Amino acid sequence: MLNIKRELRENYGPAVRLAVISLVICGLVFPLVITGLAQVLFPSQANGSLVQFHGRNIGSSLFHPRNDSASGVDPDITVQDAYSQIPRIASATGISADKLQQIVDQNQEGMFWIFGTPYVNVLELNLALISQTGSSAYKNFQ
Repeated sequence: MLNIKRELRENYGPAVRLAVISLVICGLVFPLVITGLAQVLFPSQANGSLVQFHGRNIGSSLFHPRNDSASGVDPDITVQDAYSQIPRIASATGISADKLQQIVDQNQEGMFWIFGTPYVNVLELNLALISQTGSSAYKNFQ
């Protein structure tokens, strides 16, 4: 019996110690070091790239939750989706459709020469709408 315990300890002891050490290093030490480095080197990105308006966090430039459009957490919509919302926003805010189309056009992204599909970042578009028109109606484009 004593021989079996010693044999188990000799055969499985190193594997168990290696598993515990790996778990501590990979599951605790490494994530803490990476999180600390991210906080020091890239604090804005590490905290979610928050966008502030009048000193208040109003969203993230990375994610903007919505009820519709794909996964609902992407920050972008197609230019066509933005254009389709112009009549609704014009009637809700009193801003002319021409002015809204100009704001959408100014905030297009995604094209590299002839490659890519044009899109607009919803949060950036709404901030541009507020800053250019003085409209306090936030979350117009969805």
